[in-house]
Amino acid sequence: MKTFATALLLILLAGCSSGLRVDRSHTSANQDSRIQFVVLHYTNASLERSLALLTHGEVSSHYLVGDGNATVYQLVDESRRSWHAGDSQWQGRTWLNSSSIGIEIVNPGYTDTPSGRVWHPYSEAQIEAVIALVKDIVQRYNIQPRNIIGHSDIAPLRKLDPGPLFPWKRLADAGLGIWPNAASVARQQVYFEANPPSPLWYQQQLARFGYAIEQTGELDVSTRHVIAAFQMHFRAQRFDGMPDAQTAAILQVLNSMR
Repeated sequence: MKTFATALLLILLAGCSSGLRVDRSHTSANQDSRIQFVVLHYTNASLERSLALLTHGEVSSHYLVGDGNATVYQLVDESRRSWHAGDSQWQGRTWLNSSSIGIEIVNPGYTDTPSGRVWHPYSEAQIEAVIALVKDIVQRYNIQPRNIIGHSDIAPLRKLDPGPLFPWKRLADAGLGIWPNAASVARQQVYFEANPPSPLWYQQQLARFGYAIEQTGELDVSTRHVIAAFQMHFRAQRFDGMPDAQTAAILQVLNSMR
């Protein structure tokens, strides 16, 4: 009797499993990849510590670029979500873990010394590895150049990585990002020196570019953090968060590139 019941159950289960028929002959044209962004970070830790944190800690990333010979480690399959972005926003999209590929780069970040903060450079091998990796990802997912961003861009109130020494222009020159035309910036800078824009103008233009920023009309602490993040990306020689003619010119030129 027990054998008969078991056989009957197996027959019923087989019927259930074969009962679903899916016709996949019609494909919608209205679709794109869920992966829309590439977000770059530094680890602020050694390679050994970075691997431990990213594989057994509370955070993760799809890729880790090591130091030394800059080995690229894949830690999370691209089809799965990694926990690298946290509370984040770009171009109105929030919580970018679900729509981005995260790349961590082994780098100490910075050291605070009695004479000031010292930022640590990336090696040539790391830069070449990052460019090759990002180019491969961008080609496969058709990611727009302006969506190759840093952690500090998507979370400017709490993050500084990948820092002012990350070579954004070099990536842009490789087609992996955008960069303003120097002559256009110079022309706009002359205008803004004579006509300084208001804090609200900065807030509106930064929001248009992609940053999450409140439209308060005041040069408040949050606005200065966002300006500093923008400056660190596009004018790393000074990122004090203070509005000036050159910052305004860079922002104006970038927004005109749409």
